[in-house]
Amino acid sequence: MRILVYALLCALAISCNQKTTEYRSLFKDPLLYSKTVKQLNDIVLENNFPPMIASRNYAYATIAAYECIAAGDTTYPSLAGRIKHMPVMPIPADPGKIDFSLSALLAFIKVGNAVTFPEGSMMKQYDQVLHDADSLDVPNSIIQASAVFADSISSAILKWSKGDSYAATRGASRYSVNDSTGRWVPTPPMYASGLEPHWREIRPFVLDSASQCKPGRPPVFSMDKNSSYFQSMMEVKNTVDHLSDEQKHIADFWDDNPFKMNVTGHVMFATKKFSPSGHWMNIVGIASKNANADFAKTVSAYAHTAIALFDGFISCWDEKYRSNYVRPETIINAHISADWRPYIQTPPFPSYTSGHSTISAAAAEVMTAFYGERLSFTDTSLLEFGIANREIKSFREAAQEASISRLYGGIHYRFDLDSGNAAGKRLGGIIVTRLLKN
Repeated sequence: MRILVYALLCALAISCNQKTTEYRSLFKDPLLYSKTVKQLNDIVLENNFPPMIASRNYAYATIAAYECIAAGDTTYPSLAGRIKHMPVMPIPADPGKIDFSLSALLAFIKVGNAVTFPEGSMMKQYDQVLHDADSLDVPNSIIQASAVFADSISSAILKWSKGDSYAATRGASRYSVNDSTGRWVPTPPMYASGLEPHWREIRPFVLDSASQCKPGRPPVFSMDKNSSYFQSMMEVKNTVDHLSDEQKHIADFWDDNPFKMNVTGHVMFATKKFSPSGHWMNIVGIASKNANADFAKTVSAYAHTAIALFDGFISCWDEKYRSNYVRPETIINAHISADWRPYIQTPPFPSYTSGHSTISAAAAEVMTAFYGERLSFTDTSLLEFGIANREIKSFREAAQEASISRLYGGIHYRFDLDSGNAAGKRLGGIIVTRLLKN
């Protein structure tokens, strides 16, 4: 009889240990976190968030998840203090009762839900995570403690976010259009006003100011055929007029226009893809999987890359609305060919510098710090939009390809790209130094 009882107790203990191992492995699965980030990415896409606002959505949500991980793993120090204006985060009263991976998932969802719309977009996923925990017989005390801690981090992050001037800039004045020589004006087919002209007023995370990585001055606008500007403008036209299939694929792959307006006769309709920031969030997930990164490192890579994207847009937008530089399409149409169109659609903001070049270079520096200079991967991000994959040999190569895609697309001059790359690389280095080096 004693042997039977002992056997039953052993079987019960083994069963409980298997359940514990099962739920802990579930919530520490980096793919689960990547899929959760992808859900936010999809919501951002469906609701037409512009790329710079999308970067804000990703940044606060991924930082919330990171702070949960940091609370349970001293390998990952809190960003409080490293980001100068970030307040000290809540500390768990009883760490032994918290599953920090579960908290990270819940905090990401809570903050992601709060910074996007429509209201409640991500809460089905929140309920699903809690349901999965319950179905795996996670002790209710652990579920409750993990959720309470996640809520404390989420609340602290959201309170902090309200001080970044985002709300104040929602009612700011629109861009003032005039026809000064060489100045940006709206472009076809939407002729939309300049997008987010006050974004440089948003509080950055790591930059001391929006102008810390201020690039040099662009060429003086001149229609003299021997001028630097004229030759750069003609390079854009000649490049688009003689694109190879490979160049077209690069332009399409990195287009990342979140709201392309299609015009056919009197019919207008929009098509959507990931924004540049959404594309890089996908790359983080793909690269983390290829590198066999664990849950904590994956969460950290997302957070630091999102910070690079966020500060990158602030830095770039500071210059865009300082120089107010005209787009190639405007000048080519006015002086060279009225019927000429770029290969991809010109976005509604000034040309100098290239936003994609800036944020991609910054993101590439951060990702290189995490996974090295030679991590190759297949970027499958655009397959769901019918665009074939690309083989990427390194993050810096990806950034260079994203940058040159703007010349192939006909929407940027080469000097936009070169200056954007340099500013973004400098910014990425600042982030790596301040946030990742002890």
